[in-house]
Amino acid sequence: MKITDIKIRKITDEGKMKGIVSVTFDDLFVVHDIKIIQGQNGLFIAMPSRKISDGEFRDIAHPINSTMRQMLEEQVISAYKQALNNMEVTA
Repeated sequence: MKITDIKIRKITDEGKMKGIVSVTFDDLFVVHDIKIIQGQNGLFIAMPSRKISDGEFRDIAHPINSTMRQMLEEQVISAYKQALNNMEVTA
């Protein structure tokens, strides 16, 4: 499975959430609302989730293994940084 498109849908400077992206796989399947979060050890992604009856949040869609999560996180963060660079160039 390949990531064929990453759309940066929102970039913000306020708070820990830095952006929201949509990722398309194999030009056939898209996952919306992946969040880019600034953590203590740098940027990471949070998959789309919903609140369940006990008040906890559960991912709606997520990578099955750490290799896929790492690949997805690296590509999303790279696209986010490129979008930031493009914003600085046009400003």
